[in-house]
Amino acid sequence: MPRRSRPPRREIEPDIKYDSVIVARFINKLMMRGKKSTAEHIIYDAFDIIESRVHKSPLDIFEQAVNNATPVLEVKPRRVGGATYQVPVEVRPERRLSLAMRWLVQNARNRTGKSMAEKLAAELMDAAQGQGATIKKKEDTHRMAEANRAFAHYRW
Repeated sequence: MPRRSRPPRREIEPDIKYDSVIVARFINKLMMRGKKSTAEHIIYDAFDIIESRVHKSPLDIFEQAVNNATPVLEVKPRRVGGATYQVPVEVRPERRLSLAMRWLVQNARNRTGKSMAEKLAAELMDAAQGQGATIKKKEDTHRMAEANRAFAHYRW
């Protein structure tokens, strides 16, 4: 990492089907071993499953799921005088979106189901309704930050 200045952030091209940058970022999160077309197929199949089950726009369901999974606070370890404290800090906007997407993909992979598209569709629908493993992870993160609020003065 350069010492003097930060490298410029790369612009992500919107995805082909929905023309959305958020969906393109989610495709990149889902991608494994550089197989982007496979990740695109999985996401678009999951969106088709969502549309057939819910009869709403899958993009709206997806955005609702990401918004519900987005954390506001997290804890960071801070070493002060030999002791390590878990200090609650606000999450930067870029990291918020990244964490939400990472948790959605991770919990979809851990689900039991037939195909990845079905597992992803189920996880997105659960997160959009405010339930599921992803929402539990967010609530646990917030609970941990709330419990360590006494150490908030150690923020740097």
